Amino acid sequence: MREGSSAVAEETDSNRAAPPRSRVQPPDPPRRGKRQKAWLLRWLQPDGHEWGAHVSDYDPVRVEGLRRWLGAVFGPRRRYFRVEVAGWHHVPEAPAMVVSNHSGGTLFLDSWGLLWAWYTHFGTVRPIHPAAHEMLFSNSVTGEFFSSRGVVRGDRKVASRVLTQWKQDLLVMPGGDLDVWRPYKDRYHVQFAGRTGYARLALEANVPVIPVANAGAHETLMVLSDGRRFAEALRLPQIARAHIWPVHLSLPWGLAFGPLPHIPTPAKLRYRFAPPVYPAQVGVTGEGPVSAAQVAAFDELIRAGVQSQLDLLAHE
Repeated sequence: MREGSSAVAEETDSNRAAPPRSRVQPPDPPRRGKRQKAWLLRWLQPDGHEWGAHVSDYDPVRVEGLRRWLGAVFGPRRRYFRVEVAGWHHVPEAPAMVVSNHSGGTLFLDSWGLLWAWYTHFGTVRPIHPAAHEMLFSNSVTGEFFSSRGVVRGDRKVASRVLTQWKQDLLVMPGGDLDVWRPYKDRYHVQFAGRTGYARLALEANVPVIPVANAGAHETLMVLSDGRRFAEALRLPQIARAHIWPVHLSLPWGLAFGPLPHIPTPAKLRYRFAPPVYPAQVGVTGEGPVSAAQVAAFDELIRAGVQSQLDLLAHE
C-alpha cells in the first residue's frame, strides 16, 4: 500500500520479496551498431559486454543487498542522511518515467537516497532503472556493478525498451552534470539546460511522467561555479561528454577544481512526488507522430511540476 505521508515507512521485509532470478522475461532485441561515443569512452571500452544496455542484467538479489547496505546511512531515523519522502500516492502503475532534478556533485547522494526509498517502499518486484552517463559502463568493474542493480546507460533506444518492451519504470535526471553541479545559490531552481529528449521519449512511449523534487544533497558542499566555459575551452564535451569543470568548497579539499568526489557533511535528504503528467494533457494519444510543440509543452508541464515541489521544499 502506498503512502502519501512525509517520512519513508519503517523498514519491513514483507514488501520486499525478491522475484526469482530465473523468472521468464522477454529477450533483449539483437544488438546493433553503437552510437558514436566521445573518444575517451571509446578508448576506455573498445569492446566487450555492452553494460547498461540490457534490462536483463537486473539482479533483484543484488538490488536488495544494495538497499540494505544503503540503509546503514540512509533512512528516516538515520543521523547522517535522514530521508523524508512525500507523495507516494501520486505514483501510478508501471511503466512510468520518474523525472527529477539532480544535486550533490559526483557522489550522486540524491540518486542513492531515492533508490533506497523506492525499494524500501515498493520492494524489488517493481524495478526502477536510472539512466546514467556512459562513463559508468566504461569498464567491467563499474559496468557490472551498476547494470546488475538496474542502472542503464542514457541511450534513447535503451530507455525506450525499458518503458515499452519491459514496461518498467525509468528514472531520468535531465539536467545531468549541469544540474548536479549547479551553483549553490541555484540549489532550489530546476536546471534542465534546455534538454527535452526525455519529454519526447515519454510521449513516444505514451507513459506518464512523475515529477520529483529533491533537496539536501546540495547542502553537503558549496558549488561556486559550474565552470561551463572552462569545460568548453578544454573541449570536455567532445572528450568525455562532460559540460562542466566546477569550482567548489568541499571536504577534504577546501577550495577544489573539477568534479572531484567529496566527503559529504550530514544532511536531510527530502523528496516530493508531484501528481503525474500524462501525454493526453498535450494531445498525444499514442498514435501518430509527436510534434515539437507537444514536446515543448510536455517539458514545460514537467519542469513546472518539479519546480513547484522544489518551492515547497525551499519553504519547509
